[in-house]
Amino acid sequence: MPDPNAPLVSWSEAGTTCTARWRSERSATPPRRVEVVDDRIGADAAFRAASEGTALLWRGDFQNARQLLQAMTRRIERTRRKSAATPTEAFNLYRLAQSQRARTLGMLLLPLDADYTIPLRRAPDVRQACSEAWGAGDAPSLVSLRELLGVIGAHEWRKKGVEIPALGASIHPHYGVFSPVRGEYVALVAQAPLPATELAFDIGTGTGVLAAVLARRGVRRVIATDRDPRALACARDNIARLDLGRQVEIVEAELFPEGRAPLVVCNPPWLPGRAHTPLEHAVYDPDSAMLRGFLAGLAAHLAPGGEGWLILSDLAERLGLRSRDALLALIDAAGLAVAGRLDTRPVHPRAADGSDPLHAARAAEVTSLWRLTARTA
Repeated sequence: MPDPNAPLVSWSEAGTTCTARWRSERSATPPRRVEVVDDRIGADAAFRAASEGTALLWRGDFQNARQLLQAMTRRIERTRRKSAATPTEAFNLYRLAQSQRARTLGMLLLPLDADYTIPLRRAPDVRQACSEAWGAGDAPSLVSLRELLGVIGAHEWRKKGVEIPALGASIHPHYGVFSPVRGEYVALVAQAPLPATELAFDIGTGTGVLAAVLARRGVRRVIATDRDPRALACARDNIARLDLGRQVEIVEAELFPEGRAPLVVCNPPWLPGRAHTPLEHAVYDPDSAMLRGFLAGLAAHLAPGGEGWLILSDLAERLGLRSRDALLALIDAAGLAVAGRLDTRPVHPRAADGSDPLHAARAAEVTSLWRLTARTA
């Protein structure tokens, strides 16, 4: 049955008032103004309407809708960027521009039937991709083309997988779960000396990649936690694919499971800030809440002589969002000491992209594995 609490969007078409379920992973409010359009609308007119807050419900050819979205994107990219005096200002302008971009491009809407069929010419079959992202279809709905393309892309990544050299196998990310495409943090966990091999906790496991790496390194039991249902399903799927179910247990928890372990690993979101989509929760952590929670609870969950591995980029420091002194103060206040640190530099494409507004910070970024121990009195 359709969810009676689901947000609805209304519009007028052929003299009739229509309604449909509103789908938005960004939690965007349903548009107040909806204009029905087709292949006859030009890119300039579409961009102008979207910029002014009018949603465009597409009734033309699906492939032409994709071309229109690309044309609208080019118009956004031609917009002159404001110059920033500081890295923090550059970051804030970048996030504002990304938000405005998502809002404008999100105004090009497509209809979906109750079974996720797109009732348009030359439309692909997206039923499996949508079911993976949203569950079984229950009612006709409207979704932005931009978000639907994200669903399709996630489906392809899920089928193909991401090769993880440390595993000699692939991890298959689900929709809404951050893909381990930045391999440097995985490599750190694969290389750091293990303090013990009987038990480890993996806090905020996501795809399960770090739990799998620890198991492949010989840790006999790994308890991996997450609170997000999509991440829990994704991690369980990957652990089963890798035939590691006898070693790795996936548990729903806010942070820590019960008990203590000689090794506790956490790769929290690296940037303090508000997430706009489920996927961004892996990148943005409001007020560094997960980082603070992990550090504050670590000593109570470490076995005597155990280590906590905090995997963290210094990008927040280079953007002026959090200082190194503030991080060290959090570690100290939690009764922890730094036993050592392993550093590596990222090799992802953005680090070499001079056109990126945050290029200077990304090019200098260092990702570290902090080896933390409980400080003795």
